[in-house]
Parts: sequence; structure tokens; C-alpha cells
Amino acid sequence: MYESSHHSCAVNTCRLASWLTGSCGADRRGVKKAMIGLSSYAGVMESPMNSAQEQQPFSPLTNSWSTQQESNENQKPTSVGGFVLVHAGAGYHSESKAKEYKHVCKRACQRAVDRLKAGALAVEAVAAALIELEDSPFTNAGMGSNLNLSGEIECDASIMDGKSLHYGAVGSISGIKNPVVVANRLLSEAQKGKLSAGRIPPCFLVGRGAHDWAVSQGIPPCPSEKMATKFSLSAYKRNKRKMELAEKIDTGHKQTKKRRQSSENENGSGCLDTVGAVVVDLEGNVAAAVSSGGLAMKHPGRVGQAAHYGCGCWAENACNMNPYSTAVSTSGCGEHLIRTMLARECSAAMQSEDAHQALLEAMQNKFISSPFLASEDRVLGGVIVLRCCRCVEAQPSQNIQGILVEFLWSHTTESMCVGYMSAQDSKAKTHISRLPPGTIPGQSLAIEGGVCRLMSVVE
Repeated sequence: MYESSHHSCAVNTCRLASWLTGSCGADRRGVKKAMIGLSSYAGVMESPMNSAQEQQPFSPLTNSWSTQQESNENQKPTSVGGFVLVHAGAGYHSESKAKEYKHVCKRACQRAVDRLKAGALAVEAVAAALIELEDSPFTNAGMGSNLNLSGEIECDASIMDGKSLHYGAVGSISGIKNPVVVANRLLSEAQKGKLSAGRIPPCFLVGRGAHDWAVSQGIPPCPSEKMATKFSLSAYKRNKRKMELAEKIDTGHKQTKKRRQSSENENGSGCLDTVGAVVVDLEGNVAAAVSSGGLAMKHPGRVGQAAHYGCGCWAENACNMNPYSTAVSTSGCGEHLIRTMLARECSAAMQSEDAHQALLEAMQNKFISSPFLASEDRVLGGVIVLRCCRCVEAQPSQNIQGILVEFLWSHTTESMCVGYMSAQDSKAKTHISRLPPGTIPGQSLAIEGGVCRLMSVVE
């Protein structure tokens, strides 16, 4: 816990290790029954609060957010701060590379916090975190992204500002080192209003059009061959050989089915996908962003969930209708996430009183057991979620401004690497969440999280 005359922040990590498992068929009804049996346990958050904290609890101002926000419009915090949660993809993180995955998450958190300390809003900080994640050769985003069937890199990215509710995205873009920079530029340009002759500014561009627009905005191009790494190139050659071999032995329906299942394993839980981040600044604004190189050996022109509205990320400040501000970033099989619009579904679920239980049920009912994915044997994906609300002490002070932040992550893949940090932390914390041994990816889920309290003096 951090305390001074200006601000304090406590980060209580809650290991909410609630796993849903079951021996399930394609309809995964066994998993749903397991959820019901665990529901009472899943809502328990073992926060290591001390007795002093318990005697002076924080409570959300569920019906006065907008009123308080308006009254504080002219009051600025004397200190800056905020909180960031990032992920390096839902899939499989080998123990041999665990150090690298955690390190890039730490760097991404630090980059976002540096921006928050400089007075940046949440949307600027979340973009900074994504740039760091894209620049790592170990992530499937930006540099080192998966190659498509033609041996080229095509990336997707999107960003959403919870304050303005504006959104920017690019799909299947080549030759740009940091796709999230283009997405963020689309967002900021749209906020300026209409173009000449009353034209509506674009919020989502794809392919060559996205590349040319980025260059026209002064964003430097980067040759695709420079974006490929030895890891992505070797993976492409290996996957290409497997596909060629499979096509040679494909003599009937049974072989076709085997080949498809093999392809699903290659592109599913065994491979890393989208990276992302969610941020809240000290003014209570939230933002979310996501970036991906897409599935390995994807068809040229394919656009995954990272670029789709409501599928890759979502951010929405609290209002009269919604007591909580929420930010979500997803990862996993893009087609599964698109067909369920998981980012927006999780955001809506976070308006319930119990955040942990709400996320568990959303992942179960809106994803694993979704009727839109009834034909899928395994539903692969993961989310990071942040929600916050204004809070007051038992004896509120007029010049104290507080934000209660709850952050969670959940995944149906074998593992998911996350990192988180408040602006008062000296360094980020990282964690690789894994499904328990013996569970089946795509038919089970893990959920964990924690709580952070941000406070500052306003003038």
C-alpha cells in the first residue's frame, strides 16, 4: 500500500483460481453443470485486507457517477496516476520462454505507467503499452507476426477510448511496424469531426488502403521482410511442410477431417495470438487496445477479431445507465471471438455487482456454451477485464477522489500471460495463468484477478 499526503494505492492480488472442467461433448453441457456447482466458491475474493481497511471500507457510488464527474470537471488531481493490465496472448506459453513473455509484459506496463505519470489520458497510455508488445519478437503482433499462406505478414489492431467512445481499427495491414499506431491515429482523426464536403472520417481501414492512409499521415512504412523474425520464418517453413504433406496424403473424407483437426491444433491453443491492454487513468477514464498477426498460415486478406468492433476490445466510461467504467481486451481464435462479440459481452456483464461471478458466467454462457459456436468441439479464447467506479470512505472528504479498480483475466486456452501495474508501483507484477493438468483446453476455463484502489487529493 502506498500512502502520502496526496495519494495512496493498494494492490491486493486475489488468486481466484476457479476452474471449470468436465468430460464434455461438442455441446459442452457438462461444463455448464460444473459451473453451477462452483458458483458459490467462485464469488469469494480472498483480499488480504487488514483490519484498518475493513473498518473503513470503500463503496461504489453507483447512482452518482455522472453527477460527481460533473462537479469535479474543474477539479484536477494534484498527482497523476492510474492502472494498467496487459496480456501477451492466450494460447500456450512454454516454460523455456516464460521469462521472455513476462519481461515484455513488464516493459509494456512500464511504458503505459510512464505515460500516465506524464499526465497522459488512458487512451494514450494503452497505445504506448501496445507498441511495446508489438515490438517484441516473442509476441504475435507487429514485429515477428505469423506469416500467412503467401509468406506475408498482415496485421490487425484496434483501440477504443471509453471517454469519447470513439474506436479506430486496421485490418490485414502490411508494411507498418506498429499497426496500433494507425488505429490510434484513425481514432484521433475521427474525434476532430467531419472531413471536407461533410464526409464522415473512417474508423476502420483494411489492406492497401490502410497502409496508404498511414503513410499519408506521416507514419513510416516498414518492409515486410524486416518485420519477420527467425522464429516466424522457421514456423512458416515448418507449417508449410506439414500442409504439403497433409495434402499429398489427403485421399478421402477421413483424411480431410484429420488434416483439419491438425490445422486446428496448430492454430489453436498451441499457438499464441492477440496481445492487448486495458488502462484506467486517475480521472477515471478507461481505454482498451488489441493487436494481432492473426492465425498462422491464414488466408491472405483474412481479418481477425483484433480489428472487429466489439470483438477485440471494448472501453466505456460509466454513465447514468452504467455504474461502472469497463475495459476489455480479448485473445484467441479470431473466428470464435467474432461470432460471439466477446469483448462487448464481457463489458456488459461487468455491470453486475459481483465482477468475478459475472465474468465466469459470461465466459461460460456467452463463449464456451454459446449457441453461435455449438458446432465447435473446442472454443479457444481469453480476456483481460478492468472495471472501476468512484468510491468514498466511510467519512468522505470533499477533496479526496478515489477509484476502486477490479481487474480479472480468464481463458479457455492452455495458458495466458498477464502483467499489471499501478502508477505508484516500482515495478510490474506478471503471471502466467494455466489450466490445471488433465483439463481440456477449449472445454475448461481459468479465472483470476485482483483489486486496486487509487486515491488522490483534488484542488
